[in-house]
Amino acid sequence: MKRGTVMGYKRSVFRSFALISQLGISILAPVLLCTILGSWLEERVSFPVFIPLIIMGVLAGVRNAYALARHANEDPEDKREQQTGGRMDKKDGKDR
Repeated sequence: MKRGTVMGYKRSVFRSFALISQLGISILAPVLLCTILGSWLEERVSFPVFIPLIIMGVLAGVRNAYALARHANEDPEDKREQQTGGRMDKKDGKDR
C-alpha cells in the first residue's frame, strides 16, 4: 500500500470519528440542558415544566443532528462553484 493511501485512510477514519462524536454531543447537550433546567424550574416554581422541556431538548437535538449531517454531506467543490457562479478566470482558464 502506498504511503499516501494509508494517510488518506487514517484521515478518513479520524474525520468519521470526529463527525460521530460531534453528532452525539450535538444531540446530548440540549437534552441534558433542558433536563437540568426543567428539574430546577419545577422545584423553584412548582409548575410542571419538566416534560415540555425534555421534548424541546429532544427536538433541538434532532434539529442539530439534521443540520450537522446535512453540512457534512456537502461537497466543498460544489460550494466553491456556487460562490463564484461557475465563472472562469480569463488569464489561465481556471476556476476562480
